[in-house]
Amino acid sequence: MGAYVPPVSENAVAVDFPGFSFGVFRDPAGQVWADFIHDTDEFVVVAEGEMEIEVAGEVAQCCPGDLVKIPAGASHSLRTSMNGGSVWYYGYGRFGGNHD
Repeated sequence: MGAYVPPVSENAVAVDFPGFSFGVFRDPAGQVWADFIHDTDEFVVVAEGEMEIEVAGEVAQCCPGDLVKIPAGASHSLRTSMNGGSVWYYGYGRFGGNHD
């Protein structure tokens, strides 16, 4: 899971996912994004803080540098730790490159 060495560079992540959109979320402690399903693949890279990321029933405790790939059609939830906020990068597209 630890695909990047903290501090995680926004530019490095964006370059690693050509053809994907790119965005940044800055969430407060305890923020929950629950039960999302998308028609495209998604990546999430934790840049700051601690998050629990659940994909298709599998739960991972994630820290800065961790990459989670979410395939199209998979139900997923992201929960920021109650101990502090989080910053995470994400994008939508189709896997098929070096992160597949």
